[in-house]
Amino acid sequence: QVQLVESGGGSVQPGGSLRLSCATSGYTYLHYCMGWFRQAPGKEREGVAAISAFGPTDYADSVKGRFTISRDNAKNNMYLQMDSLKPEDTAMYYCAADLTCPPHTAMAQWGHWGQGTQVTVSS
Repeated sequence: QVQLVESGGGSVQPGGSLRLSCATSGYTYLHYCMGWFRQAPGKEREGVAAISAFGPTDYADSVKGRFTISRDNAKNNMYLQMDSLKPEDTAMYYCAADLTCPPHTAMAQWGHWGQGTQVTVSS
């Protein structure tokens, strides 16, 4: 059974940084593409970034140049380094996994989800 557990969320001032982690278990990690998604209060969940098994990445325009997705295939973990954070980045952040490697824009195609970690950016 696929299990995904996010961590690393918290509160930070605008311009600050956070690093989110997604610990995975219960499946052959290397076969899956991984992604980060977020949902702000009152808004729909949206894709942030996705990464395939050996590195090709895909970012939402709103985070390009500020966020970096990465994965450690030896540890079965995925990360999201978030720099230059803005108040509009405030959201619950979720990690997801899927064998079919959908783009970050195709949220409905991602089959496995974590419970989320909250990120709040405010002064």
